[in-house]
Amino acid sequence: MKRLYLSVPHMGENEERYVHEAFASNWLSTVGPNLDAFEAAFTARVGLPCVALGTGTAAIHLGLRLLGVGEGDEVVCPSLTFIASVNPVSWLGARPVFLDSDRASWNLDPNLLADFLAKRAAVNRLPKVVEVVHLYGQSADMDPILEVCARWGVAVLEDAAEAVGTLYKGRPCGTMGAVGAYSFNGNKIITTTGGGMLVAQNPEWVSRARFWSQQARDPGVAYEHTQMGYNYRLSNVLAGIGRGQLEVLDQRVARRREIAFRYRDAFADLGGLELMAQASYGLHTNWLSVFLVDEAKLGLSRDEVIRALDAENIESRPVWKPMHLQPLFAGYECHGGAVAEDLFRRGVCFPSSSNMTATEQERVIAVVRAAALKSRAVRSPAALHGSAP
Repeated sequence: MKRLYLSVPHMGENEERYVHEAFASNWLSTVGPNLDAFEAAFTARVGLPCVALGTGTAAIHLGLRLLGVGEGDEVVCPSLTFIASVNPVSWLGARPVFLDSDRASWNLDPNLLADFLAKRAAVNRLPKVVEVVHLYGQSADMDPILEVCARWGVAVLEDAAEAVGTLYKGRPCGTMGAVGAYSFNGNKIITTTGGGMLVAQNPEWVSRARFWSQQARDPGVAYEHTQMGYNYRLSNVLAGIGRGQLEVLDQRVARRREIAFRYRDAFADLGGLELMAQASYGLHTNWLSVFLVDEAKLGLSRDEVIRALDAENIESRPVWKPMHLQPLFAGYECHGGAVAEDLFRRGVCFPSSSNMTATEQERVIAVVRAAALKSRAVRSPAALHGSAP
């Protein structure tokens, strides 16, 4: 049977038309009408000025630079995240400090952050920035995070790479800190195949980021440069895809949530598979359908679930491996970590593409159920009594 992937692009009706317009008009560069229209539509969506970039990682990099991060600074990051959240900190000569997650959202623990900042303030060693990551399409609990950061004068950058369309108390994730970063990678809820967006409360910062993203070329005929720049601008062609994708974002969010809840309901009688927490304060897009495995109840470990699916040509993945467990960051400061480690050890991501058919999802469900029931039969025949795959 054909392979089912974790999350694949889902094109609508207008993406090809906008791309064709770019070809027809020969706007095949990092300027053009699609870029202007995409940025205008995104600003209308989130309420902040923005600049479209080649990757979400580029948006984080430029955002940290806008916030003044440099050599010797420290940036607080959640340990449970994808490495792209953290690498730009090192690029700027700064050092990440990792904090644990809370179980209510799987994101940065506000109480742990408050304790950490109070202790650092007492020794006059506050971090330069707190980077908040909205994991798998769920918002961190932003109000207490913003309050404690404002108390100590620490800037907040939101990594909303996995949270386009996510809301916190009605507010779009990525818009509450000083700077926000989004990703439109090919596996995201909407995509430009590769791309990102930076937003900021300060319009001048967005202009500065746009300048840096185009090699920081000074005005004038000559190619003169007085600041460090990067080749980070999104192309007009890919912006055309983004325009079409943004138009159907709400539909994609609704479908991802439907898929997650279908898994939840299909596994409910099995026991041992718990859908990622759905925090009451926001709209979780469920970019990926993520579950925690209770091996004692399910009869399978997280890795056994993944192997059973792979044997049937179905992709699944563990939850992100925490940064404090990564060899690259061995010896770096970490506060807590037990929650992140547990979520990594037991967390599994199931196929979640918004264009996945009901039949394809039933295939995933059937494999997991069959593997669990088979394992239970081997371990204890009585466990099958009254159950059906």
